[in-house]
Amino acid sequence: MKKLTGYFLQGLLYIAPISLTIYVIYWLFVFTDNLLQSFFKDVLGISIPGLGVLVIIIGLILLGLIGETIIAKPFKLLLSNVIYKIPILKLIYSSTKDFFSAFVGKEKKFNKPVKVRLNKNDQILRIGFLTNENLKGLQAEDYVAVYFPFSYTFTGETFLVPKDLVEPMDITPTEAIKFLMSGGVVEIESKQSAGN
Repeated sequence: MKKLTGYFLQGLLYIAPISLTIYVIYWLFVFTDNLLQSFFKDVLGISIPGLGVLVIIIGLILLGLIGETIIAKPFKLLLSNVIYKIPILKLIYSSTKDFFSAFVGKEKKFNKPVKVRLNKNDQILRIGFLTNENLKGLQAEDYVAVYFPFSYTFTGETFLVPKDLVEPMDITPTEAIKFLMSGGVVEIESKQSAGN
C-alpha cells in the first residue's frame, strides 16, 4: 500500500504542474476571449472561438505602435501638465509605470541578481535584485538598493544594503525570479556543472 501511495504521489508530482499551467492558460484564453465574444455575437452575429483574443492582441500592438509614434509626445506633455501636478496622481501613475517598465520595458531593472549577507557575521544569505547602485541622493554613498521579491506573489521589499554585503550571482534574472517565486523549490543548475 505504501508503494502505491508513493507512485500516486509521484504521478501527482508529474501531472500537477503541467495541469495547472494548462488550466491557467486555458482560463486566461477563455476570460480574454469572452471579453469581446458577446459583442461580436450581439452586434455582428458571429461567434468564432479565439477571435476576441486575436482582436485584443492586434489592438494592443496597434495601440503600442500609435502610442510610440503619434500619441507619445502630446500624451507626455498632457501627463506632465495634469498628472504630474497632482501629487497623489503623480505617485500612483509613476509608481505603476516604473514597476511595469522594470519588468517588461526597454530599461528592465530586475536584471542583476545578487546574494546579500544579512550582516557581516551571519551566514544567512538573501537573494534579490540590485536595482540602484547610486544612492548619493539619499546620502548613502556606501550603500546600494536591493529589491527582495516575496515567494508566491508579485510583491517585495527594497532594502538599502552596504555594498560589501552584496555579491553578484552568475545566474540569469529569469532563473533568480523563478527560484524566488517558488520559495526556493526550483533547482538552479550552476554554470560550472552545466559546462562539464
